[in-house]
Amino acid sequence: MTLNALWTAREIAQVLSADVKRDWSCHGISIDSRTCGDGDLFFALDGPNSDGHDYVRMAIARGAVAAIVSREVTGLDPDLLIRVDDVRQALDMLGRAGRARVDIPVIAITGSVGKTGTKEALKQALGRSRKTHASVLSYNNDIGVPLSLARMPRDADFGIFELGMNHPGELGPLSKMVRPDVALITTVELAHSEFFRDVSEIADAKAEIFDGLRPGGTAILNSDNHQFDHLRERAGQAGVENIISFGANDRADIHILRQVFHDTCSCVTARVGGNIMTFKIGMAGAHWVINSLAILAAVEAVGGDLGLAGLGLAEMRPLPGRGRRHRVFLDDSGESSLLVIDESYNANPASMKAALDTLARMSRDKGGRFIAVLGDMAELGKKSATLHGDLAGGVEEAAIDRVYTVGPRMKNLSGRLASFRNGGHFNSREELEATLIRDLRPGDIVMVKGSRACGLDKVVERILDMEVMAAKRAV
Repeated sequence: MTLNALWTAREIAQVLSADVKRDWSCHGISIDSRTCGDGDLFFALDGPNSDGHDYVRMAIARGAVAAIVSREVTGLDPDLLIRVDDVRQALDMLGRAGRARVDIPVIAITGSVGKTGTKEALKQALGRSRKTHASVLSYNNDIGVPLSLARMPRDADFGIFELGMNHPGELGPLSKMVRPDVALITTVELAHSEFFRDVSEIADAKAEIFDGLRPGGTAILNSDNHQFDHLRERAGQAGVENIISFGANDRADIHILRQVFHDTCSCVTARVGGNIMTFKIGMAGAHWVINSLAILAAVEAVGGDLGLAGLGLAEMRPLPGRGRRHRVFLDDSGESSLLVIDESYNANPASMKAALDTLARMSRDKGGRFIAVLGDMAELGKKSATLHGDLAGGVEEAAIDRVYTVGPRMKNLSGRLASFRNGGHFNSREELEATLIRDLRPGDIVMVKGSRACGLDKVVERILDMEVMAAKRAV
């Protein structure tokens, strides 16, 4: 076997029961020819808008050792093609094989809010001491999960996988594929609720994570969440005997003793089982304090080093679109600037409230304002209008000075804002940008948040461009 090989040609032949004509080893698995690299094995998946077979030649040109295909691709050496009946099924098979060949603690994470951030922080915490594999980005669906399993190195010490769902019945099969030793549910809220009647049904769908939990496994649940008792009951029905609770209240197994919030971090003292820990989180916000408790619970459950995990949490930094901060200088003196908080990746009622709360806790610059740019929240079903409008309470509680709303759903919020707070409602991002840019001034703290489809990441880019324009004016 080639040193550090992810998969060898012989292993692929055995797993897929396929004819592999060349002897090679791959170091990665790719489903995107644009990011395919030297030494990758390319899977030509059919998608709703494209056929991966059309990009096999590009993948090979970029250095792929071979391609998994279900039909011929002209203009290539046929020895580079591995024929299977169904490429998607082949990826599932390789994902299952990737899980089966390791005997290591595996953690699965789901929840309405905080899955990706918690997964990344947990990777940072465990990765301080041992080789830790985790799914990248938000690879949490029926393609991302087997892909992440197939990419797991054979010498990994820990595996962490994010599981997502939009419909009932989606999470169970993913959990059975991952077969976790630890199942962590961050929280259950009204998110992706279009296909559910109420939060209880969402909790039932999240509880499907217990379907694949290995015998003797552990469930980690948020005791502050209103669905805690329901989830604990569902865990018991699934035969889960080990349940660890985390939360702010002292009834939780892992709970807060003291917390102090700063603009760019949070400091916490918590009881973790029989230990008292004081640690720093390199992220601001009450929701991150709660997430950190879940992370420490998972570290303890898999026998990780809690001390090193605490150091890992201190090194956490916000991901792009998930709270990353940018200081924008408006002149060449370095004294005139504003701050942008980029929350443009996703939004639901719970994450909106958390983002507004975090903004409210920040230190105001002299003469500066708290400004929120809010875009539509997607997949909320029949309650969408009410849920958007009800954000007005969170805006008032956070004492936001100015709110700009964009998108048809956010009109429900705009109509309930006090006139002195309402910066205006806009049907499109482009309409919003011109008015917003004219209004921004030194000292402002601007938080931009909406569902990804709103494209508010472009608004963030437009604000960042103000620094470029300032530099040009100075020249």
